[in-house]
Amino acid sequence: MNNHVMLIGKIHNDIEKIEENDQVTYQLMLNISRNFKNKDGVYETDVLPINLSNYVGSKVFQYCKRNSLIGVRGRLESKDGTLIKIVAEKVTFLSSNRELLNQK
Repeated sequence: MNNHVMLIGKIHNDIEKIEENDQVTYQLMLNISRNFKNKDGVYETDVLPINLSNYVGSKVFQYCKRNSLIGVRGRLESKDGTLIKIVAEKVTFLSSNRELLNQK
């Protein structure tokens, strides 16, 4: 069985650094546009939480900010069978710093 998730979207919020039991993890919310229009002719957006390990998360925390376009490759994880989370294994930066500066 394979457990792979690939998502492309914009960072919705400021990246959150979580320190717990001598471990550092990061979390962000990712805006992902659907590939079809609703009945009103508008593309809806889903906002999904992404969990990042210390190494991957520290790079995203350092180089990305709100509205950065990123690609996420990861997996779905569930510890209790009901709550499913997305765990990023690799993040690709798809927008440049110049694009982010021009958005201000």
